[in-house]
Amino acid sequence: MADVLDQNEIDSLLSALDSGEVDVEEMKKEDQEKSIKEYDFRRPDKLSKEQMRTLQMIHENLVRLLTTTLSTKLRSMVDFEVASIEQLSYDEFIRSLPEPTIIGIAELEPFTGQFIYEIHPDIGFAIIDRLFGGMGRPLEDVRSFTDIEKVVLRKVLNWFLSTLPEAWENIIRVTPRLREIESNPQFTQIVPGNDMTIIITLSGKIANSEGLVNICIPYIMLEPIVPQLSAQKWFSSTREEQTAQHIENLKKRVKKAPLDLHAELGQTHLTVEEMLYLARGDVIKLDKRTEEMVDIRIGSHVKYQGVAGNSRQHKAIKIVEVTDSNEDGEDYDE
Repeated sequence: MADVLDQNEIDSLLSALDSGEVDVEEMKKEDQEKSIKEYDFRRPDKLSKEQMRTLQMIHENLVRLLTTTLSTKLRSMVDFEVASIEQLSYDEFIRSLPEPTIIGIAELEPFTGQFIYEIHPDIGFAIIDRLFGGMGRPLEDVRSFTDIEKVVLRKVLNWFLSTLPEAWENIIRVTPRLREIESNPQFTQIVPGNDMTIIITLSGKIANSEGLVNICIPYIMLEPIVPQLSAQKWFSSTREEQTAQHIENLKKRVKKAPLDLHAELGQTHLTVEEMLYLARGDVIKLDKRTEEMVDIRIGSHVKYQGVAGNSRQHKAIKIVEVTDSNEDGEDYDE
């Protein structure tokens, strides 16, 4: 937004123009020079501003998912945001990476080819420290990771990759697959050096550490869906997803939510004095016989009726019937 001048500044500017201290033509020339943008024909931009904006929205969605996923896994404060999206040659990207670093080489079906997920060591080792019970501090001296750390980092990279399908679902359904982990950027030649790539840089904060995460996607990999990278496609897909498919996805997620079931064998009433004098071997008489069915509750609602018994030397409850005693009068999905 342009600066708003107060009256004193306006008066000073008019005085300078009158006295000749400020040359109007020179100011116009400076403005014109500022509006000229250099263009390197050796590095042509492959994506339009609208397509870059669509990628921005995809990855803004991704950082929200990533923040939620890592907060849950690490039990720590996590914050990610999209720092920039650029079009660079592959060589420029590789030269910009530190050594050693954490590089995941992955595939993204149905796209052909491979892309790179690079995590700055400050972030990567902070995650490892947190998983091993630390406070999430980065290493003072960056080093290559050990064999044990490689196993942990493979799991961490898969957490990062797991956010891609939902982030991309408005454009295309994708399935990421981690192929290998590298620490030396020079050993990750996934495309020729002069090929153009899309670099999405995420800035992240995890516990006491800050760092960058870079996603490098070769243009040749995205080329088949470039026409779909439009705001119109994004918003039309978003509205479509609010219908049957979106509802079906929500149902699938809700069905995976864990529930606690409680079997109530019976009830009784005891005084405080009786409770104080209870000892091992005492028998408490309940209001139900052993052959009677017991209530099986989900939360405070009785959902099933069952019979208590043993199964393979374990205490068990056999569900005999489904009841309908919830407050709304609607049965739960089974």
